[in-house]
Amino acid sequence: MDPLILSRIQFGANISFHILFPAITIALGWMLLFFKLRYNATGDTAWMRAYFTWVKVFALSFAMGVVSGVTMSFQFGTNWPGYMETVGNIAGPLLAYEILTAFFLEAAFLGIMLFGFRRVSNRIHTLATVLVAGGTTLSAFWIIALNSWMQTPVGFEMRDGVAHATDWWAIVFNPSMPYRLVHMLLASGLTVSFLIAGLSALRYLYGDRSESMWKALRTGVFTAAILIPIQIFAGDQHGLNTLEHQPQKIAAMEANWNTGPNVPLVLFALPDEAARENKFEVTIPDGASLILRHSASGVVPGLNDYAGNHPPVFPVFWAFRIMVGTGVLMLVVSWSAAFFLKRRHSLPRPLALVMVPMALSGWLATLAGWYTTEIGRQPWLVTGVLRTVDAVGPVAGGQVALSLAVYLILYALLLIAYLGVLVYLALKAAKDGDSSPLPGVLDAPLSQPAAK
Repeated sequence: MDPLILSRIQFGANISFHILFPAITIALGWMLLFFKLRYNATGDTAWMRAYFTWVKVFALSFAMGVVSGVTMSFQFGTNWPGYMETVGNIAGPLLAYEILTAFFLEAAFLGIMLFGFRRVSNRIHTLATVLVAGGTTLSAFWIIALNSWMQTPVGFEMRDGVAHATDWWAIVFNPSMPYRLVHMLLASGLTVSFLIAGLSALRYLYGDRSESMWKALRTGVFTAAILIPIQIFAGDQHGLNTLEHQPQKIAAMEANWNTGPNVPLVLFALPDEAARENKFEVTIPDGASLILRHSASGVVPGLNDYAGNHPPVFPVFWAFRIMVGTGVLMLVVSWSAAFFLKRRHSLPRPLALVMVPMALSGWLATLAGWYTTEIGRQPWLVTGVLRTVDAVGPVAGGQVALSLAVYLILYALLLIAYLGVLVYLALKAAKDGDSSPLPGVLDAPLSQPAAK
């Protein structure tokens, strides 16, 4: 058993599990703030019922993200010591900034969000929600900065095989960072929007017609309908940036072997790296040139220009298409649901049935996008600086295989439990409707927000 392959699979499994939860908490914090501000403005308790339903999801997701993040950090030392040995002077401070400026901010005020309603002033409770939401976004900022630097490293110099920072501003705001940050924030927004819409649709199917259900459903659907075209535009700009800085990744995404003009867009193919060709192609003439160069005669880079220095084509090609295909489906479903909610003030049962599994569509698109960008960086761990093969530690293949098996079993059980809790919360909310008491309220009237 090759320790390199096993270590890559293990880290890939770990980060795949971990990213599921920040993809929720990053945007859900702001969604909770929206619910709270609507309650503050209107005094309508349905908004607070939506808040308390989803703050539980936030807390659970936050806890899962912390646990999976800790196990992931262990692997830097056990499986990938070459990473910190080579770029630890840059990666270490960025990870520390994330903990000091973001994680503690979230952890410190999450308790007030959960248990402080009517126990602290309304202003303090709202402020706690603002700080937690800001903390999740700040956390994403630092992690995306580090990941983007690994893709497009600048602002450093190599001395004795070790990277040393020369310009922290350039490191943090490296060439791909703004595009990746916007793309990830929008991805989180879509993940949360579809999760809220999907679980609200589940409540609808179980007969819930409460005002809190309608408010959550409309918020999820209309937010998704607004964000998806913005995400398509942001993705296009991100692709153009990748074309400029990582052309070999674009070549793999398009399964384009030869550099040249009038390159077709490959809709379907089975890339064959051994033969350096695609089998069973379905293409649109000049499509890739039009998308990437905005001209039918635009030149698109080919994989043959990067022989031995490009990523594996098959997984990058298909991960990208899964991401795009999921995005198109999200567009159709969100706009269809928005039409019925806006024009007919109802939700057809067949559409509600579709929306329930679409609750996890944001996860699928996010994972596919991360596979595209991370596998697309290979064979480099840090582009042009550190190859993946040079970062792996002297760990026995059997040890990695055993820990991988343990991780996979643990992650599967945790994910099943997590999804079970989400369904339980949705069905409990459907059963309770708007009649259940709100946490921390006792017998206080709820027609208006608490005194400031």
